[in-house]
Amino acid sequence: MPAAVQAGEPAPSHFAGDPVSIARALLGATLVRVLDSGERLSGRIVETEAYDCPRDPACTAGRFHAARSAEMAIAPGHWLFWAAHGHPLLQVSCRPKGVSASVLIRAIEPLEGLGQMLTFRPVTRERDLSNGPAKLVYALGLNPAQIAGTRVDSPALHLRPAETPLADDAVRVTARVGIKEGRHLPWRFTLRGNPWVSPALPSMAVVGDG
Repeated sequence: MPAAVQAGEPAPSHFAGDPVSIARALLGATLVRVLDSGERLSGRIVETEAYDCPRDPACTAGRFHAARSAEMAIAPGHWLFWAAHGHPLLQVSCRPKGVSASVLIRAIEPLEGLGQMLTFRPVTRERDLSNGPAKLVYALGLNPAQIAGTRVDSPALHLRPAETPLADDAVRVTARVGIKEGRHLPWRFTLRGNPWVSPALPSMAVVGDG
């Protein structure tokens, strides 16, 4: 979360900024899903990626066509979904309304509600439950039609900041995954050594990756 946010769910206004900085700050935060029954499912965010169309070659190369880009250009601090290979990926909108920019949440480490998560997404290895962007959406039982466009401090799905900011040596910075243009940009952040980080490989090596 932005450094100014120390407690409670951050307000949407805290996301009206640089998605790269916000992606880094989201590491270590907790994503909380509250079911209709009141049961809490939560996970620590261990992997994020930034997308910033005003300066992102991945956008100008056609990654976001006009209609979908417009969907991303909503007010900051709201949930949105991008579909990849037919699977929904959870993102947080950034920057002012009208600008397409977001942070993709790529992986979480389960904290609460593991049994229910395994019901939503049965797997043989628990590590495979939420170590990818589509996986975590299914593990949390998220319905994009119900969640898209809601605020990041909504009761059904919200964020809790990390108790203490992560030190730089606890964070690995790499290129993003699965892109052709803009693959040189160091806009993917992972919690170093965490087993729940996705097994996907960065699109290329970048300075500082290691």
